[in-house]
Formats: sequence, structure tokens, C-alpha cells
Amino acid sequence: MPAGRTLRLAPRPAPGAVCLAGADRLRTMLPLLRFARALRAYGPSVKNGSGPTASVWELELPGMRYVLTLSPDGARGFSGEGAVLDALATDEAAGDADLVGALLSFEPRVEPDLLAERSGLPLDRTQAALVQLGTSGRVGFDTAEAAFFHRELPYDPSRVAALNPRLRSARALVEDGSVRFTGDDTAVVTTDGGERHVRFDGDGDAASCTCPWWFDHRGGRGPCKHVLAARIVRRDASVEVAR
Repeated sequence: MPAGRTLRLAPRPAPGAVCLAGADRLRTMLPLLRFARALRAYGPSVKNGSGPTASVWELELPGMRYVLTLSPDGARGFSGEGAVLDALATDEAAGDADLVGALLSFEPRVEPDLLAERSGLPLDRTQAALVQLGTSGRVGFDTAEAAFFHRELPYDPSRVAALNPRLRSARALVEDGSVRFTGDDTAVVTTDGGERHVRFDGDGDAASCTCPWWFDHRGGRGPCKHVLAARIVRRDASVEVAR
């Protein structure tokens, strides 16, 4: 928690706090502290009762910054996180990423609004394309600048699905016709483990599921494959209606 010009430890989540899961993981900063000019901590907004979240710890050093990103738990890496899966699940994501990637220049800041204007894409699709490029390393996010930046690395769109097995499983459920909507906001997804019931929160995109993954994580590690599959079908139906 902020405390004047310094920080203090708090026993529980509160507005303005940054989660520190496993304080011992900050040990890599110790040799650098004598050179540091400032320490900054970044994290998503939390409130009373929030679960663990990822955080970023930054040491400002002469001519450089040391940045350490911590997962929400010491025994939990980032490979199983799924916060970006919704952005990757759209049909346009790969094509939009190719278009946006061709417009990137080696600027210290990538401006989504400007990219949207240049590409002719809506802002939400431009941001989803940046997420797609981010999974391959062609785009990074600088917490100090609160901005995307461009770096040129080999890019293979097919690897995005390979790195996200939940997305691959969700698309397989859609292709098999395993998703059946029983109402505007409810769907049944048939799997080898039985039927899973997905419920959307009215007009919003928030959703819940009856599967064990959802029971364990409550959306804290991104959507399960059943919610993803239902969203894909729901989105495709909305596009057809719009046409």
C-alpha cells in the first residue's frame, strides 16, 4: 500500500494496493538497490476481497530500468493464464494482426488510436490485433510508459493457437457443433465429461460455467473453454444478424 513517499505491507487487499505474492521473489533486485533512484509497483485495480493478481516491480537505474513481473502465486506461472483469450478468439484476429503488424514502425510508443485510423479498423479490433502480436513477441507493453512498443521478431500466426490450448479446444467444440443456445443468455456445451451450462450476464460479456475449471478459478485465470466456445458462437450469430 502507498504510505507517503514509501510503501507498507497490508494484510489484505484494499483499493490502491498492489498484490505481492511471494515477497522472496523480489530478491533479484537486492544487488541493484544501491544503484536505484526509484521503485515503482504496478498492478490492476483491486478492492476488498479481491483475489491474487499479477504485479510489475520496476527499479529505475541510471540509464535503464529493471522490470520484474510476478505471477499471482509463487507456484503459479503465466502459462496457464487466459486473460487474453477473448481477444484471440475472434475470427478477425489473425488477419487484423497481419494488417496492423505491417503498419508498425520502430517507435518507442505504439498508439492504438493512430493505428486504428491508419488501418481503418475499429479500436477494439486494433487492440485485439496488438494482443495477437503480443503473444508472438512482436509487440511488448512498457508499464513505465503505459504504452505498447514494437520489436521485430519472427511471427507465425499458427503458433498463437498452439500456445493457447484452451482456445484450440474451444474452436474444436464450435466446429463439432457442441454449443447449443437454450436462450439469449444461456448455452449448453456438450463434452466428453458431460454437459456444461454457460450463462451470460445479460447484454454484457461476463459469463459463468458449471465446469470444474470455473468452480476452481471463477474467471480469475481467464474463461474456460466452454465459455470461450459459447462466446465464439454468440459472436458469429451477432455478425450474421448484422448482415
